[in-house]
Order: sequence, then C-alpha cells, then structure tokens
Amino acid sequence: MTIEKNYDLSKLNTFGIKANAKYFVELKTEADLVELFGLQEFKDNKKIFLGGGSNILFAKDFDGIVIVNKLKGINVLEEDNENVLVRAMGGECWQDFVDFTVERGYWGIENLALIPGTVGASPIQNIGAYGTELKDSLFNVEAFPIEGGEKKVFSLEECELGYRDSVFKNKLKGKYFIAAVTLKLSKKEKKNLSYKILAEYLEQNKIEVKSPKDISNAVALIRKSKLPDPKVLGNAGSFFKNVFIDQDKLDKLQENYKDIPFFKEEGTIKIPAGWLIEQCGWKGKRVGRVGVHDKQALVLVNHGGATGEEIMNLANEIIASVKDKFDLVLSPEVNIV
Repeated sequence: MTIEKNYDLSKLNTFGIKANAKYFVELKTEADLVELFGLQEFKDNKKIFLGGGSNILFAKDFDGIVIVNKLKGINVLEEDNENVLVRAMGGECWQDFVDFTVERGYWGIENLALIPGTVGASPIQNIGAYGTELKDSLFNVEAFPIEGGEKKVFSLEECELGYRDSVFKNKLKGKYFIAAVTLKLSKKEKKNLSYKILAEYLEQNKIEVKSPKDISNAVALIRKSKLPDPKVLGNAGSFFKNVFIDQDKLDKLQENYKDIPFFKEEGTIKIPAGWLIEQCGWKGKRVGRVGVHDKQALVLVNHGGATGEEIMNLANEIIASVKDKFDLVLSPEVNIV
C-alpha cells in the first residue's frame, strides 16, 4: 500500500473534472484498510472514499486524502431451492456483479444493469432504476469504522435505505468504509416489469422474458440510448433527484400544467425532475464548456475542459429556473465535494 501526494483525480471521476488530492491511496485488501486507519496521513486529514467516481463532482482540489476501494471478489454464501445469498466485495464493478447474478439465473438486480460505479457505493445511494431499488434485495452490508474498531455488519433495517438515501449518507456519513455487500436473490422467476418504459420496450421489440438476463440486456440497451458514455462525454448520470410533493401541491400545479407527469409511491407523489428541467428550456442547452444532455435533461455534461465550478454554476441556474417556474426545489443526487 502506497500513499501518493498531489494526485490527479481526473481519471477517477466520470465527469472528467481535473482536481488534485493532497493524498491518495488504493486499498486492495482488508489488511490494507486496517493499516491505513493507523497512519497519520489518514488521521490528520479530511477523507473521501471513492468507488467508480460516477456519483461525485469535485468543485475544487481536495485538501485531504482520497481512498479508492479496490477490494475484489464475488461468491455465493448459501442457497436453498428458492433463494441465494451472494456476497460481493466493495471494490467490484457494479455491472460485473449484475452479470454474475443474471448469468446464473438469479432474480433481483437485473433492472439495475449498467448503473455505473462500484458495489461499495450501491447502499450509500440506495441505487435504483426501472422500478427496482437496492433495498429490494439487500441482505446486509459489512463496514469498518474509520475511527478504528471491529468490522460491523449492518442489517437491511440498520442501513435505513430511502429514496437515493441511507444511513451512510446521513448520520454515519464519512464514518464507515464499506467492505462488502450481500444480497438475497431469488432462484425462482421474480420479474419486475412495473416500469412503463421497460415494459413498452420489451413489447415493442417482441422480447419474451425467460430469464433475468433478458431484462438486464433490455435495460442496458435503453440506458445506452438515453445516457451518454462518460468515456466520450463526461457526466455523472442523473445529476438531480426527482421531486416529491403532496396532493395539494399537485392540484395547484395541475391548474397551470395539466400534462404534468407524476407517479404515486408509498403515500407520496413523485414528479420527474427531468420533465421540470426540460420545461424550463434546458434540454440540449450548452453554456460554454458545460451543458445539459440532448436526450436526457437530468444529465449535466462536460463538453471538455470544464471545471467543477462551471458544472455547479449550471446546476444552480437550473435549480433557480425550476424554483421560479414551478416553485419546486431540485436537490443534487451527485455528491459535491
């Protein structure tokens, strides 16, 4: 394990933003982790744990230590006729984990195909897409307290997963390093086609779902058609969260916007943030070196050479315009440093 100084982070964030870290280290084993926790460079500095860098925006250089999770390994812990427990180390690529499960016919995370990032980041954000969230399959999370001490196993309930939210994003933010995640998946068919876009895609392309791989392949193709490849056009996927409102607010909005889309979920009403942004005229708009993707208004992009500050300025302009037009407040889904 080697600690490097003044490290360029541009290849470690999918926005492709150039920013330097005062210190940088990669962890490949749990022993590395224990060793790191005892070092002065770790104890005396601010800390960021990075996975795939797909949900972060560096607004400036980071005057602290950046730790990249490179812990690898996926294995089946136990199974019966109906269910299987599959454990993946935090440094595994999320898509590799999805591939591992669908290739074996395990149902549960096929709708989460092609979400960028690592397994370790998945419970922090409670990743979700196409009608499925991580919380639907999560069994437990193994994490080390960064102040030292024994590894703790968090149950599903202890993770306090909500919409793009978790205990690791709130009261335990920056306090634990996620080493591994275990999911409980189904060996019996358990397809989720509740998301309209996915169901329509399968129907239009006459795809009969016979395995979880059929769904993961379809989701991957849909995502590729809508979202830019970060290797070609820097981005962090959906920059903003969808907005949740009550019925009274919806009634008021419908007085002026009769076609406003909404979805009722668990007693609340969700308004797609992408629609709000598009109605404000941002879709496809470019401002200098940054802009809004022309196929998905939720995605902010780096057209080349942009700074994190430029991305933030664009985000703030979008937030202000949505507030002015709809009296709704957008919140970033991306972690801003």
